[in-house]
Amino acid sequence: MRDKRTSSARPRPDGQQPGLSPAERTLRARLAAHTMHAQHDARETTAAARAAFLARFEAEVDPDVLLTPEERRRRAEHARSAYFTRLAFERAKARRAERAKGGGQDAA
Repeated sequence: MRDKRTSSARPRPDGQQPGLSPAERTLRARLAAHTMHAQHDARETTAAARAAFLARFEAEVDPDVLLTPEERRRRAEHARSAYFTRLAFERAKARRAERAKGGGQDAA
């Protein structure tokens, strides 16, 4: 399946689809990411996404908007920390289970 070539986003001028391998698509995406980060500040580029992500936790800890903004933000930051700690904990359990099954080595 990995060896199967897929079409690119842009067809050739002669109408033929050149197709890119998964490795070529990865390189094209990496090139685009480096080009974007060379031209724009990453903090500005991701500001809206980060704000929306934190808003998720604010809504979780204070759905009725009864807390002060400071207290809501404090609790939201703890909810965010708990979220990432839970992800790390679940990943550690999965690695342990994989090792117990005799699975492959995990570099993470």
